[in-house]
Amino acid sequence: MSLTESRHDRSPGLAASEPGRSRRLLPPAAAFAGSAAVFATLYVAAGAPTPLLVVFEQQWHFPAWVLTVAFASYALGLLAALLVAGSLSDHIGRRPVLVGSLLVELGAMLMFVFAPEIGWVVAARTIQGIATGAATSAFSASVVEHAPERHKKLGTIITSIAPAGGLGLGALLTGAAVQFSSHATAIVFTALAAIMVVGTVVAAFSAETVSSRPETARTLIPRVSIPRAARGEFLASIPVHMAAWMLAGLFMGLVPTIIRDLLGLHSGLLNGATACVEPAAAAVAGLFLGRLTPRRTIFVGGAGVLLGTAVIEAGVAAGSLSLLWVGGIIGGVGFGASFSGAIRTIAPLVQPHQRAGLFASIYLVAYLSFGVPAIVAGLLIAPVGLQGTVLGYGVAVLVAATVGLVAQYRVNARG
Repeated sequence: MSLTESRHDRSPGLAASEPGRSRRLLPPAAAFAGSAAVFATLYVAAGAPTPLLVVFEQQWHFPAWVLTVAFASYALGLLAALLVAGSLSDHIGRRPVLVGSLLVELGAMLMFVFAPEIGWVVAARTIQGIATGAATSAFSASVVEHAPERHKKLGTIITSIAPAGGLGLGALLTGAAVQFSSHATAIVFTALAAIMVVGTVVAAFSAETVSSRPETARTLIPRVSIPRAARGEFLASIPVHMAAWMLAGLFMGLVPTIIRDLLGLHSGLLNGATACVEPAAAAVAGLFLGRLTPRRTIFVGGAGVLLGTAVIEAGVAAGSLSLLWVGGIIGGVGFGASFSGAIRTIAPLVQPHQRAGLFASIYLVAYLSFGVPAIVAGLLIAPVGLQGTVLGYGVAVLVAATVGLVAQYRVNARG
């Protein structure tokens, strides 16, 4: 889930390291390791609220649909920031964008610590999404640009798997805190706030890797464009992205409620571990399936989303936690494979200067699919019931995945 390729192709590399500054900067290896760690921590923070949302629901007694709004507000904030500020670091430099984003993220963490009711949590999630969206492309580029020449591939891998892996790890760690402490919110978000302070220092004392360029104001105009050379592949990839990201939204947004209300299990650790399964499997898939051709990776991913969703549906219908886990693992592999395969298929079709707009289009589909269906599902829980809502949601994922596989088959046959 990164814009690495776009940013790396367009950046002048490490030449703009500000030789005239007297500021003592981190060594390149430290800047690389620190940037990679802070980037991953952004997504750890993004996954951290997942097991807490059901705790907040019990404490503050708000309707179930508000819980899904609190979950999805992050995705919508991230999308807005990505569209508006996704290419800003190409023009004003990586450092100011990263420092500013991390300070905003710090503010969001403190809002979580002191939140007195769910409105504050929704606001904190939205601000967190804005900070993460503004930082994602800048961090993606920065990690690769700081990587030593012999580790450039490692930098690319890190930016590809850190978001999904971070989401899973954040859910797992917070689940453990909920299980073993009555002050989980304060513990988790105070620790994350401290890490954001350290991350801000790392970003401030890492060398700048691009020179500032004029026309900064124009970069704040949202750009969603699909170059002609990529339109066929992009249109064929839409249902692939929809299915993969809808499944991620189902697993991250509704699994804690499913475990509590349908399975009758009350365990913060279990909530966190289960929410971790799908994104962790996606990260592993992105790491190990890179040797396959992009098209084959998409086919493997689409099949994984289909099978994983079917197993999750069976688990929900049967009230089986083990099936829920198995489906999450299979679906997570499908998510990681289908998304990375689609990116690898589409990105080489356009010129470097066209990729920012193309990636904005891809992420528009992705995050709308991640956030909006979760909100709709939350609104349906009261009239339809949780089980009926989840089963209907799963059917929608199955339809999108099937359409995606058919579309990919047709494009492949024409090629």
